[in-house]
Amino acid sequence: MKKTVLCVLFGGRSSEYEISLLSASSVLENADPERYEILPVGITKEGAWYVFRGAYGAIRDGSWCNEPERLTRVTVDMTPGAHSLLALPPDGGAPCRMPVDVVFPVLHGAYGEDGAVQGMLEMAGIPFVGCGHEASAVSMDKAMTKAVVAGTGIRQAACAVFRREEADRAALLAAGERLGYPVFVKPARAGSSVGVSKAHDAAQLLAAAEKAFGEDEKILVEEAIVGSEVEVAVLEEKGIYTVSDCAEIVAGAEFYDYDAKYNSDASVTYVPARLPETVRRAVSGCAERIFRAIGCRGLSRVDFFVTPEGEIVFNEINTMPGFTSISMYPKLMIHAGLTYAELIDRLAAAAM
Repeated sequence: MKKTVLCVLFGGRSSEYEISLLSASSVLENADPERYEILPVGITKEGAWYVFRGAYGAIRDGSWCNEPERLTRVTVDMTPGAHSLLALPPDGGAPCRMPVDVVFPVLHGAYGEDGAVQGMLEMAGIPFVGCGHEASAVSMDKAMTKAVVAGTGIRQAACAVFRREEADRAALLAAGERLGYPVFVKPARAGSSVGVSKAHDAAQLLAAAEKAFGEDEKILVEEAIVGSEVEVAVLEEKGIYTVSDCAEIVAGAEFYDYDAKYNSDASVTYVPARLPETVRRAVSGCAERIFRAIGCRGLSRVDFFVTPEGEIVFNEINTMPGFTSISMYPKLMIHAGLTYAELIDRLAAAAM
């Protein structure tokens, strides 16, 4: 049986670079070598692309790009129908084609999850796992996501959106007063809670806005929702949907920020969530509706709050969720009956 050439993209020019390394190393370690010819391609923080021919542990610990003898500079072959990367010889010789059947872009955040890489792969005609460029761009922008999800009728947290030039002190403080403290302040286009703060008063709101503007030129000031944090995994395979049960996150910090997700073992997860089955089913149904409304394909993790009264409130959608050994998307799909290797197989098959 001819092996499928699976290109796993990792790294990238994002504040979530390190998380991408962890996610991709888990994918690489679990992909079936009998089924795939695996092509690990790392993107440095400066944006250079390299095939990496070394131990996957070097990807996990970040040392992969310090081994020049194991690196081959590559670029995407944009020739129609080529379905290839181009290896660029260091001596300036003729590029060499490296055929690719499917790309798994295990990239989180800017320049990887926002439609940029997806658009390039679409132009090159190379199949890839996950959402296309439009759904990726919409989902990456929390304000755009809210505009689309509003059409579903599913409740969302109230918010005010500011661009830097509009965010004078008076306007920010007026938003805080209107929404009622505490509020969350978020960059519009950053994942993994990067740049997110919870503000309990006017002074904290102004400081939080400056922090968020450090990540993006557009930010949200958002109503704080009191309730259980729950997450749902959606797998789409050529129009067939597998929607997981809910997982519940009990943060080990005031909220589920970057450190609570990746650097602390204080957070606790429950699969399934500690909610009545009828509520869990309703949340899963909302996740599929949102996935479809945005035009997603392949996979996404959809996050909600469930209030003490049982009301479901949409929080955000992640089109390339973490794939580490402890990440919620693979954990939910494993709970649904798949192995990690089977999940990779089904995602790759759906993309081709």
